[in-house]
Amino acid sequence: MKIDFIHAHQNDLPKIVNTYNSTIASRLVTADLEPVTVESKQAWFDAHSSNRRPLWVIEVDGIYSGWMSFNSFYGRPAYDGTVEVSIYLEENARGKGLGKVCLQKAFYVCGELNIKTLLGFIFDHNEPSLQLFYKMGFEKWAHLPKIANMIDAERGLIILGKRIPE
Repeated sequence: MKIDFIHAHQNDLPKIVNTYNSTIASRLVTADLEPVTVESKQAWFDAHSSNRRPLWVIEVDGIYSGWMSFNSFYGRPAYDGTVEVSIYLEENARGKGLGKVCLQKAFYVCGELNIKTLLGFIFDHNEPSLQLFYKMGFEKWAHLPKIANMIDAERGLIILGKRIPE
């Protein structure tokens, strides 16, 4: 199996949005309650850059399988060394170990991007993602109970963190 992480280009945004939207109905991954549009994600897309806050398209054996991004935390200069990592996979790519490969890639590139801390923001009922992050050395740094009204239930958010050794 050959896994490639390719810096996203504008023409990738529609499939990135489709992958994101595919997770909304589960109420497990994102706090969006309705599908988003390509236009609504343009500013988010533009905030990424290959040398600071990358957004990668993930291909497995040449087939688009999802995306991973680094997002700035809190937007102030003192936090430049901290990013939130987001991983969204196509349904047929989930549960096959690709999330672990994504986090390994994230760890690997932190040094060249001057990132010292990775964060994961995960709903407290998303057991698959929580288990993956814990298995990869993240620790629970905060729990915000019942912070998200997901229509069918109020859900909590767990903030996981991992310091990257220099």
